[in-house]
Amino acid sequence: MSPTPPRVLSIAGSDSGGGAGIQADLNTCSALDCFGTTAITAITAQNTQGVRAVHALPAALVAQQIDAVAEDIGVDAVKIGMLHGPEVVRAVAGALRRHGLRRVVLDPVMVASSGDRLVTDETVAAMRSELFPLVMLVTPNLDEAAALLGRPIATVDAMQAAVPELRALGAQAVLIKGGHLVGDVLSDLLIDPEGSTLWQSQRIATRNTHGTGCTLSSAIACGLARGLALREAVAQGRDFVRGALQGAAGWRLGQGPGPLDHGWARHAH
Repeated sequence: MSPTPPRVLSIAGSDSGGGAGIQADLNTCSALDCFGTTAITAITAQNTQGVRAVHALPAALVAQQIDAVAEDIGVDAVKIGMLHGPEVVRAVAGALRRHGLRRVVLDPVMVASSGDRLVTDETVAAMRSELFPLVMLVTPNLDEAAALLGRPIATVDAMQAAVPELRALGAQAVLIKGGHLVGDVLSDLLIDPEGSTLWQSQRIATRNTHGTGCTLSSAIACGLARGLALREAVAQGRDFVRGALQGAAGWRLGQGPGPLDHGWARHAH
């Protein structure tokens, strides 16, 4: 008999195309031998070419989903993705406090890959005041870090210069994802209570990058659920995403940026 798996709760939106959001999180949990549960914040009609429609669920229903899972199955770590308004931000923060959930990874979905803002300034302010002080790690990409700080961040030097301001936002740690940097080298910067860690690796040639941020944040949450220290969880999460990008590099699912290969480790064997 196999041991009971660690439990990871994903609080995020549903992606009908299967590449991001709740679907990517559940696939990641399964691949990393964790049991995934969900609190769906919004239902989207989308594919590899874009989002056609979004239906946000009531904040009270989101909170009820979290309560139902926490009170019965239990939660070892949490990944938070798409939060569509200040009401749901406050509802999620209240649920985290109510159930004493500490191993929390927040992927602050604020800016679309097109550069369009996805949430209002009021929602961003609610995240900063209500959620950031409760979470272990926030994982903004460069556009989201820029939105949080109110100025562009376009180089590794700018990422490092932003460390004091990002720490001041209240989260225990911040991982700035450098996927949008120009050039062949990919740089990610982790800022935690012990200092900072810079990971650099060669960019993988692929058009299939849909759900990369969701996959990384949920993979880190899986590591935390298994008891890894934060830096080790981030390192293993990055390795998992790189394998998933390489595994799907030759896929042709859809006309636009396709999903990752979450099952790449099984295929490698």
